[in-house]
Amino acid sequence: MPATSGRLAVPLRRRWTLWSGLLVGLALVALAAWAGFNASVRQGTDSLRAEASHQLDLFAQVVQGLVRRLEPLPGTVQLAAEVQALLQRPDAARVATAAAYLRRLNAHLGSASIFVLDERGQVLAASDAALHGQDLSFRPYFLEALSGRVGRHFAIGLLDGQPGYYVSHPIHDGARVAGVAVMKVALDPIDRAWDKLGAPALLADSNQVVILSSRPEWRYTALSGAGGLSVERRVALQTTRLYADRHIAPFPLQVDLRIDEDSQVIEALLPAGLAPPSPGGLLALPSPPGAPRGMLVLGRTIDGMDWRLLMFADLGVVREQALSHALLAALATASALMLALLVNQRRRILRQKLSAHRELEAQVARRTQALSEANEQLRKEVAEREAAEATLRGAQDELVHAGKMAALGQLATGITHELTQPLGAIRTLSANAVQFMDRGQHEVAAGNLAMMARLADQMGAIIEPLKGFARKSSARPAVTPVDRAMRNALFLHDHRLRREGVAVIDEVPPGLCAWCDPNRLEQVLINLVGNAADAMHDAPRRELRLWAGEVGGMVDGMVEIHVSDCGSGLPEDVRQRLFEPFFSTKADGGGLGLGLAISRDIAREAGGELEADNAPGGGARFILRLPVPLPSPPNPLASSPSP
Repeated sequence: MPATSGRLAVPLRRRWTLWSGLLVGLALVALAAWAGFNASVRQGTDSLRAEASHQLDLFAQVVQGLVRRLEPLPGTVQLAAEVQALLQRPDAARVATAAAYLRRLNAHLGSASIFVLDERGQVLAASDAALHGQDLSFRPYFLEALSGRVGRHFAIGLLDGQPGYYVSHPIHDGARVAGVAVMKVALDPIDRAWDKLGAPALLADSNQVVILSSRPEWRYTALSGAGGLSVERRVALQTTRLYADRHIAPFPLQVDLRIDEDSQVIEALLPAGLAPPSPGGLLALPSPPGAPRGMLVLGRTIDGMDWRLLMFADLGVVREQALSHALLAALATASALMLALLVNQRRRILRQKLSAHRELEAQVARRTQALSEANEQLRKEVAEREAAEATLRGAQDELVHAGKMAALGQLATGITHELTQPLGAIRTLSANAVQFMDRGQHEVAAGNLAMMARLADQMGAIIEPLKGFARKSSARPAVTPVDRAMRNALFLHDHRLRREGVAVIDEVPPGLCAWCDPNRLEQVLINLVGNAADAMHDAPRRELRLWAGEVGGMVDGMVEIHVSDCGSGLPEDVRQRLFEPFFSTKADGGGLGLGLAISRDIAREAGGELEADNAPGGGARFILRLPVPLPSPPNPLASSPSP
C-alpha cells in the first residue's frame, strides 16, 4: 500500500505542475496584452494630441485673423469730416452725407455694417439704412466706448438676426466723448472653415456661450457647468440682448476643462465620446457607456478676445490600434512561452538520451544558433523603430513650432513712412493759408490750397495699391498687367529696400500681360521680392534685378518673370527642398517656410510654374511662368456687310 500511494502521488504532482504552469502562462499573456494596450493608448493619444494641437493652433490663427483684421479701423471714422460735421449738427443733409461715406467705407472694407451713434446711443448714420434711428444704448460695446475704451463684443443683430463681432471706438470732441463709431464684422467665413479641422469644434465667447460650432445643435448653449448660466447672468444677457431672444440652454456634454494659465492650453477627456447629431436638430447626447470610442477635447484662448476654441478629436482609432497591439503582444508572449516550454522539454529529453542522440544534439545547437540570430535581428529592428519614433517626435515638434505665425509689420511701417511727409506739409500749408486769408492775400492762399490738393493726390496714389491687395477674394483669372503688379510689390517693400540700400533694376516692359488673378500675382511677387531682400541682408553688393518677357509661341506661349538677387545663392541640398512646406533657412522666428510652397501652388493653379536656380552672375534667381492671355476671337457680325 505505501508503494502504491507513492506511485499515485507522482502523476498528481505532475498534473499540479502542469496546471500551475498553464495558469502562470495565461497570466503572463494577459499581463502582456494589458501592458501593450496601455502603452499603445498613451502613445497614440500623445500623437493625436500633437497633431490636433497643431491643427488647432493654425485654425486659431485663422479665426483671429478673420475676426480682428478690421478691429483698428473704426478708430479712423472720427477723422472723417462728414462724421465730425454730423455730430456737431445732425440735420438731414449731414445724415445723408455721412451715411453715403459709411456705405463707401463699408463696401471697401468688406465688413457687415458701420454706423455712428450719438452720446445717447441713437444711431445717427449707418451703412445700412435700416439701422438709422435705432436705440443701442443698452449694448455693452456702446457703454464701453462711451466711457472712453474700445469695446469688443459678440452680438446678434437686432434687425437682420445675424451674429457678428462688434468693435466700437469713442469719437472725441476734445476731452469729451461726442459719439461712438461701431463696425460689425461678419462671422460667416469661420462657419465655412470648420471642415478644415476634420473634427467637431466650437467657439465660445467671454460669457462661455457657444456662438459658432460645426454642429448646429451646440450653438447658443452655455459651457458653465451642468446648470447652465446663473440667474444674474441670464438677466444681464436679456438686458443687453447680445443673443437676441434665443434661449441659452446648458451644453449637452459635461466637459471638465483644464486650463494652463501660462500657455492658455485647454484640455479635457470625454470617455463616452459623442453621439451622431439627432434628427431634427435636437441636442446630441453622449455615447452609451459600453461604446468603445472616446473624445479628446483640446482648446485655445483667442488672443485679445477672451474667446475659447474647442475641438473634439476622436480616440476611436487610437483604441482600435491599441487593441491590435494588445493582440500582437499577447501572441508574442504566448509564442515566447511556447518556445521556452519547447526548449525546456527538448533539453530534458536530450539530457536523458545524450549518449544515443549526438546528431540530434548538433541539430538542436544549430536551431539555437538560428534563434539567437533571429533575436539579434529583432533587437536591431526594435532599435531602428525607436530611432524612427524619435525622428517623428522631432518632426511633430517642428510642426508645432511652425504654428507661431508672425504679424505682418512691414506694411504699416512703409505706409507710415510714406504718409508722414505729405501730412506734415498739409498741416503747414493749411496753417499758412489761414494767415494769408486773414491778411487778404487770397492768391497766395489759393496757391497753398492747390499744393495741399496735389499732396492729397500723392497720398491717394500711395494708398491706391493697397486696395486690391487687402481685399479677400477667391482666384479670378483675368488679363493682368505684369508691370503694375510688380510696381505694387515694390511699393510694399520700398521703405525696406531704400533703408538697406538695395538697387532695383526693373526690366519689366510696360504692356506685358499674363492670364492670372491680379491679387495672387502680387502676393507671389511680394514674397519673391521679400526673400531676395532677405538673401542680400549681409551681401556687400545689393542689387535686385527684375525681368519679364514672353517665351514660346502664340498657342503655348508663357510669360516669364525673373527675380534675381546678389546673395550667396542656393546650395544643392537647399534647392532640392526649397518648396517643401515648413522648410526655411532663416533663423528661428524669421519665417514659417510656407511662402514659397504657397507661391508655387498659386502659380500651378493659374496654369504656370515657379522654379529656382542660381543666377549666372551669382545669387539666386526665381523664375515664375504664367499663361499668356489668349487673343479674343474676331466678331463675324462686326465685319459683315449691312443688308
